[in-house]
Amino acid sequence: MEYDDELQAFSFVTGLALGTLIGAGVALLLAPQSGRRTRKRIVRVAEDLGDEARDRIEDAADDVRRHAKDAVRAAERGGSRLKDTVRRGPLGGR
Repeated sequence: MEYDDELQAFSFVTGLALGTLIGAGVALLLAPQSGRRTRKRIVRVAEDLGDEARDRIEDAADDVRRHAKDAVRAAERGGSRLKDTVRRGPLGGR
């Protein structure tokens, strides 16, 4: 459940960033400025968006790593409990 929510949030943010990039590019291309100024603005906006996207991807990767570590710990705890239960036998070691 939590994974689906995070995937939906990541998809939304990705779509939002892509839409922003496309919209900014179109706006800059249609703006009444010289070609040189427009190209410089496009480069600057693209770099800013790239930096923001990189930051968000790094944050998402950190979240995935944290969840993976939590899952491994939970699996190890569950495995230890199962091992203890098997050692004790069906009647609790009697």
